[in-house]
Amino acid sequence: MIALIGARSGSERVPNKNVRPLAGHPLLAYAITTARKAGVFERVVVSTDSEEIAEIARWYEAEVPLLRPPEYATATSPDIEWISYTLERLPATYDLFAIVRATNPFRGPDTVRRGLDQLLDTPEADSLRAVERVKQHPGKMWLLSEGGRTMTPLLDQSHLDAAWHAGQYQALPPVYVQNSALEIAWTRVVSETGTREGRVLCPFLTKGLEGFNVDDEDDWARAEALVAGGHASLPEIERPPYPYPPLP
Repeated sequence: MIALIGARSGSERVPNKNVRPLAGHPLLAYAITTARKAGVFERVVVSTDSEEIAEIARWYEAEVPLLRPPEYATATSPDIEWISYTLERLPATYDLFAIVRATNPFRGPDTVRRGLDQLLDTPEADSLRAVERVKQHPGKMWLLSEGGRTMTPLLDQSHLDAAWHAGQYQALPPVYVQNSALEIAWTRVVSETGTREGRVLCPFLTKGLEGFNVDDEDDWARAEALVAGGHASLPEIERPPYPYPPLP
């Protein structure tokens, strides 16, 4: 089994997000540490288009066997491109791969082990993906008309005795949204389906802050506040911090 950690350069909403320091270490370091301490991976590989990020990844004892082509590192590049590119060029083959994203600092090794156990206990599944119950239910979402003068429900509710948008949250059917805490899949799905997840997905329900994802500056500020206030813990990194300042 192999861990794949994507860390492209050029983050727009949080500049240099993957190597920006959180509690003294680059964000990327917590994903590498999580994967290494999970104790289930033969290799921990970082995929990046940047030699500077590669140097930081190696400092924290991840492998960077090759750099990702620039066309697979844009803001709109689908993950399957760099995943396929990496798996196809590694000398060994693996039954399973996990995507351990750098942007989830509060997900630790136990999360990975729990997810792997769940997937192995679900033989009919091609993959496992982290999800959490939505806070903003799609039954209460609306689409505005072209002029913005009227609106209609996002979901057709004409068949219901009582519309979801008129009810209480607790009475609505549970709906789950994916977060980026963890994905594990059988490598065969990449070649067989051209996707990273296949056709049958197993839901992995995250707990607490496991699914917290740094997407923008507000998320970053919240992450810093959670750590500073002792409300969240980061995977313990036993190496000293990377000795050079992160990318400008």
